[in-house]
Amino acid sequence: MHRIFSTSFAAVYPLYVTKVERKGRTSEELDEIIEWLTGFDDAALKQHLDEHTTFEDFFADADLNPNASLITGVICGMRVEQIEDPLMQKIRYLDKLVDELARGRSMEKILRTA
Repeated sequence: MHRIFSTSFAAVYPLYVTKVERKGRTSEELDEIIEWLTGFDDAALKQHLDEHTTFEDFFADADLNPNASLITGVICGMRVEQIEDPLMQKIRYLDKLVDELARGRSMEKILRTA
């Protein structure tokens, strides 16, 4: 079991916020992509942050967006579409979306809308 699985999502969330804000994006945009990926609303996301839910439990509660499989590319030296562990793939999907947001990609493209 990888260490990230038992890491609190709330411990990593501020790092995501810092990353995107440093690049001129907002925490609201970050929340939007997290909610798009997980199916959570604002209240559910806040609850997971307040309860310091582990990544494992966070994604166990999530209803992954059907378009998540359209997330492709390299993150941490691995192609996200080729990651075999389903939980690790979901975590890397999130990492990839955060990277795309920080790099200035449009929300329409990040959220894989037509």
